[in-house]
Amino acid sequence: MENVTQAIQGVPLNHYILLCTIIFSIGVIGVLIRRNAIVIFMSVELMLNAVNLLLTAFSVQHNDPSGQVFVFFIMALAAAEVAVGLAIIVMIFRNTNSTDVNILNKLKW
Repeated sequence: MENVTQAIQGVPLNHYILLCTIIFSIGVIGVLIRRNAIVIFMSVELMLNAVNLLLTAFSVQHNDPSGQVFVFFIMALAAAEVAVGLAIIVMIFRNTNSTDVNILNKLKW
């Protein structure tokens, strides 16, 4: 465990911030541009993973394990989101034979 902590602390915090910013930006672009429901959910997961990585990096940097504990709660939330999201996607596909979110405009008044 000490070797992992030393390896993480060997990389400057700015590199983690830059990496997480890039990953989070890719997730935001995926949510805003794509119309496939599966890709949208994958982009949300990408954003959650970027936040998890950043929380872990800050936690190790400050020698405070509370950030890593918070990551476990985010991972549990992400697992629940995947389960509910997959059920919604399956129901959308059963009703419309497509996972395109633009088809859901039929649900409007």
